[in-house]
Amino acid sequence: MLNKVLVAGGGVLGSQIALQNAVHGKQVTVYDVADDAITKAKQRIENYKDLLVADMEDISDQDATARIATIKYTTDLAAGLADIDLVIEAVPESMHIKEDFWTKASKVAPEKTIFATNSSTLLPSNLVKFVDRPGKFLAFHFANLVWKHNTIEVMGHACTDAQVVTTLHDFAREIGMVPIMIKKENPGYVLNGLLNPMTNAALIMWYTGVADYETIDRTYLIDLEIPMGPFGSIDMIGLRTICNVLSAYEQDSIMYKIGQKIQKEFVDQGKLGTETGEGFYKYPNPAFEQADFVK
Repeated sequence: MLNKVLVAGGGVLGSQIALQNAVHGKQVTVYDVADDAITKAKQRIENYKDLLVADMEDISDQDATARIATIKYTTDLAAGLADIDLVIEAVPESMHIKEDFWTKASKVAPEKTIFATNSSTLLPSNLVKFVDRPGKFLAFHFANLVWKHNTIEVMGHACTDAQVVTTLHDFAREIGMVPIMIKKENPGYVLNGLLNPMTNAALIMWYTGVADYETIDRTYLIDLEIPMGPFGSIDMIGLRTICNVLSAYEQDSIMYKIGQKIQKEFVDQGKLGTETGEGFYKYPNPAFEQADFVK
């Protein structure tokens, strides 16, 4: 059984992953590169706790608070990895940053430690060259608001040991998640393979002036009967993450140009989405949650 978990990266999703593991009894350590990043991770976890308790009937505020108190934090990777069973990497969606992390982790992690990336776009085979244990490396992708959208996409690569895949399947169940077992590598996995075409189409219509972002979201909310449109989803994912993903496109492509526009008009202005209280919408109580938005 995997009990000691290190979550690398205390950002939007990393802090949620740490919280989910902690409230299900795992011994959690959060690693990040600087003290200010650790401070922000602690605050995010406290903020997400309130959302988790509101959504989960079987977890009280008192229990969640007690479990959060057990989370350890460190900027010392070697110390953080001592005796760890599982690393869940949730650093920014940048090949360079992930290469740096996995190269360093491979040098100091115990032999027993399983390596898992939470990458939403990069395949395990893109990253396995940076690790020293290809048989113990795979993708383990959480969806945003992990306790509510409780799927984990489990996707190995050609050299991933079958027993490691089974172990991560069982671990997902232990922390209250539904494992989505992906039989072969697929860009976008299952979730983003379904969502990305919708998001990209919305961004292209916004960028080319077909309709403003509220009109696009309003169409989705009314006609598809869903609670959040693509631009609300983008705010939740985080505009910095969106820019990182779009930067991988060819520089003459429309998706790359959209990423540059978002970088200039949002990220450079500190508008990162729900994390900072403003992205396409302002939070809390964004416009799309108001009754008159769909009228």
